[in-house]
Amino acid sequence: MKFTLLQKCILGIVFAVLSFSSFATDIQVITSGAFAEALKVLAPEYEKQSPNKVIISYGSSMGGAPDSIPSRLSRGEKFDVLILAAPALDKFVMSGVVGQNAKVDLVASVIGAAVRTGAPKPDISTMDTFKRTLLDAKSIAYSASASGTYLSTEVFSKMGIADQMTKKAQKIYSERVGAVIARGDAELGFQQVSELIPIPGISFIGEIPAEVQKTVLFSAGISSETMNLEASRDLVAFLASPKAVNAIQKAGLKPILPSLPW
Repeated sequence: MKFTLLQKCILGIVFAVLSFSSFATDIQVITSGAFAEALKVLAPEYEKQSPNKVIISYGSSMGGAPDSIPSRLSRGEKFDVLILAAPALDKFVMSGVVGQNAKVDLVASVIGAAVRTGAPKPDISTMDTFKRTLLDAKSIAYSASASGTYLSTEVFSKMGIADQMTKKAQKIYSERVGAVIARGDAELGFQQVSELIPIPGISFIGEIPAEVQKTVLFSAGISSETMNLEASRDLVAFLASPKAVNAIQKAGLKPILPSLPW
């Protein structure tokens, strides 16, 4: 059978579409809150250049909440890519959940504070004013993940106010600290800056002082059991590339632009 030039062109397009579709993969990704807003923007951008689709789930980096990443993995939930605080991800590398040479540092994140919109913005720019603000606050909320664990176990003790904080500070599970502040359930809230910025109804007041600030790396790890290794690597490479910088910075994070380990 002979085909006309037009028929050949049409067949070529059909075969190209079928070939493109046959390699499309659903990449299951779970991310902690610090990278969540950036990923919401970056996933559609990635999908524009790839046949793959990014399916996003959310959970905190650590803690025993039912929806935390450790809890979900312990129940046998499967993901291709995990994005969470580097110290927590390192534990998954050590346990074999994440493959060797499959971890990529994506961003650096710092801790900040917020109050309800319309409330006075206290000064936390120095250690003295930070301490005074903590002591004056009637109620305080902090996350059950990396930033809150650091504040409650190290910073408050270092500042000599651990006892006072125990009486009025609450650990927040399974929702953003900003949502608690916006409802008026706490006067002052602390979390990763990138997790506070997108919450409506709150005012970001700044980063905590450098003397007690802790920069946390958030990293991507590829599951050792993934059936979609190449697609997962392709997504992580995109998230670690200059193409992702603008969205990462807008989310209140600092891009790292690492070399890839594969």
